[in-house]
Amino acid sequence: MAKDDDDIYARLTAEDLAALPTVYRDDLFRDQVVLVSGGAGGIGLAASVLFGRLGATIVSCGRDGDRLAAFEAGLGRLGIPCFTMAMTIRDPEQVEELMAETWRRHGRLDVLVNNAGGQFAAPAMEISPKGWNAVIDTNLNGSWYMMQAAARRWRQHGQPGCIINMVTVLGQCSTGIPHTVASRAAEIHLSRALSVEWAPDNIRLNCVAIGVVASPGLVNYPESAKPSFDHNPMRRVGSAQDIAEACVYLAAPSGQFVNGTVLTVDGGADVWGEYWPLGRPDYFQVDY
Repeated sequence: MAKDDDDIYARLTAEDLAALPTVYRDDLFRDQVVLVSGGAGGIGLAASVLFGRLGATIVSCGRDGDRLAAFEAGLGRLGIPCFTMAMTIRDPEQVEELMAETWRRHGRLDVLVNNAGGQFAAPAMEISPKGWNAVIDTNLNGSWYMMQAAARRWRQHGQPGCIINMVTVLGQCSTGIPHTVASRAAEIHLSRALSVEWAPDNIRLNCVAIGVVASPGLVNYPESAKPSFDHNPMRRVGSAQDIAEACVYLAAPSGQFVNGTVLTVDGGADVWGEYWPLGRPDYFQVDY
């Protein structure tokens, strides 16, 4: 997909995503419950549809009730059982309420995909304390509240658990999003620590590091950022389905011996790539 292709901004519907091929069998998650936070977004929707296609019941949450209603309707048209709650993961009491309702309705939770997050690009010296705290509170604190609340119930009920945290690719230039980098780096190392501490409870934790993926959110970046969108060895952007397939790999029996690691899905940008959310500054311009 070329970086100037309008498809990089496309908003795929649940039906569009359900038509995409997958390597996994239809009943892989039959009778299982998967919670995808921020399911109404591009990657969240792709993950929810794929897990649902493979037999899972989906639980999701988000702050926008109208978007959640549309999300539920879309999954309903595909015959995927779904329950949503309008809430914020920044509030530990609301997180507890979500987990309690999940167990009340279904008696279990098998997979938690921490997909909800916040990001905005800005020069570091211009980020206000409020802006900084909003990103840290959502990406790090909110993900932690979700992980802890789920783990407590898995231990209480003697059930195994799987947590997948969506993070950013840290091994490349990401100037302009220092709050995102800080929160996601912390989330990665938190996941690694918990993968050891919670192993006796049969709870696995892994992260998916996401490269530039085609989504409507890319319109929020300036034109000067576009040249870096496909700056990776494959010279294209990824898709939300690429991330969904990675989540399924980690949650399915294929990932049963994968714990405490980061699966990077970025077309190789971590090896050779640059990402300039605000565009490459003149200081770093290079003539080849």
